[in-house]
Amino acid sequence: MLRLKSLAGREPGLKSILLWWLVPALVVFMMTALWLSNHMLRSQINLAYDRSLAGALRSIDHQISTASGGLSIELPYLMLEFFELTANENVYYRVMTEDGLADIGNQQLPLPERPLISGVPQYYNADYLGETVRIAALARAMDPPLYNDRGGRVVVLVGEDVDTREAFIQSMLLRSIGRDLVTVALVILIVVFGVLFAVRPLSRLRQEVEGRHHDDLRPIEARDIPAEVQPLVTAINLHMERYAQQARVQSQFLDDASHQLRTPLTVLRAQLGYALRESDPKEVRSALVAMGEGLDRAVRTANQMLTLARARDNGFLEMGEDLERVDLLQLARGILKDVYPIARAKRLDLGLEGGDAPVYTWGLEWQIREAIVNLVDNALRYTPPGGVITVAVSMDEGRATVAVEDNGVGMSQPDIDRAGVRFRRGKAGKNTAGAGLGLAIVQAIMQRHRGHFHLESLPRGCRATLVFTLDSLPDEAAASANSRIESL
Repeated sequence: MLRLKSLAGREPGLKSILLWWLVPALVVFMMTALWLSNHMLRSQINLAYDRSLAGALRSIDHQISTASGGLSIELPYLMLEFFELTANENVYYRVMTEDGLADIGNQQLPLPERPLISGVPQYYNADYLGETVRIAALARAMDPPLYNDRGGRVVVLVGEDVDTREAFIQSMLLRSIGRDLVTVALVILIVVFGVLFAVRPLSRLRQEVEGRHHDDLRPIEARDIPAEVQPLVTAINLHMERYAQQARVQSQFLDDASHQLRTPLTVLRAQLGYALRESDPKEVRSALVAMGEGLDRAVRTANQMLTLARARDNGFLEMGEDLERVDLLQLARGILKDVYPIARAKRLDLGLEGGDAPVYTWGLEWQIREAIVNLVDNALRYTPPGGVITVAVSMDEGRATVAVEDNGVGMSQPDIDRAGVRFRRGKAGKNTAGAGLGLAIVQAIMQRHRGHFHLESLPRGCRATLVFTLDSLPDEAAASANSRIESL
């Protein structure tokens, strides 16, 4: 593997890995099976030849007689010739008493090295007259005994040359090896073609992805893809969808920026030209003041567009992100403290309701702060001098709410129905500065936090409510929220 990687200069492919692992392992396995098969074949052939030799041994044993007082054997040469024709080799025999006093036949035929057990044949190879012979030996008690030697035994040996046997074994082994090698080759070919066929869908998948245009982010079709690869295709499609969503957010931001900043910049350029042409200090100052107001509007619009883009990025919040435990009551109290000078300048009654106990939720604090700030800013803009603005923070069963209520000009039902649309301003906003992004930012932030944003018209003014559900909180947050509810 390491050599393959170093030669190719890259990681080996799945096809190479499968072939480099399967083929050698298969060859080793098949060669081991071949060796075992040949070993068993040799054993079976030897067993068959030994059975033939045992038949000759038993036949000779039946011809032995001690009834005459001596050791005799009635073995016509015709029987020996028959054994030789059967074995297709030279056949030797030896009949003797165990004490060696009587010995008939080929007297140099060697005895076995191990003691003989009566009635049990013993097979062994030995050297006889410079040739290797296979010998079967049998010992049995003499009946009647010779020389009144009760317990004496007669030993019978029959041997044959092993050349024919070895030639037959070699012939059978060669046939078996040839057959097994053909089997190994066929199995290897089947494995190779099977691997090549199995990775064909992956090759088609690679060609499909490589042939796509750079902005083609359509999901990859999992047609004819192996089941083991389908989770990978699903993960790639999910990643492509996230990338496409991010690209849409970026494209939308660029469209919004070009749409909203072109006019203020054009106005600023015209005002700058006017200021450069004027020699009257009052007119120049008036132009600079107007330019300052225009820059403030442009900066606010750019900041709101950046906030909207960040709020919409990546969709819903996941529990794996760096979520914070946010005290909504403390957060609202800090926001009201920051905007108090503006409310005081307009002679507005700005109040907070919620008690002293904290009201917790989980999320990104800067986004939740931005949502509340936009609602409070809208209330400050559309509430006439002397009006009342109330921010109420509360916790009910399973949810935490932040409500901003004012007694300003209010909103019509068509404006409420279309609240959250980018760059759209209701009737009440025609006479005030703004880009129409505030409620869109609030809507995007609440969607990302899996919360809800409600607008309702009052007899005088309107109420905007942020609802954070506690059902999807982490376990420790849910336990803390439930204990807070019980304490209330």
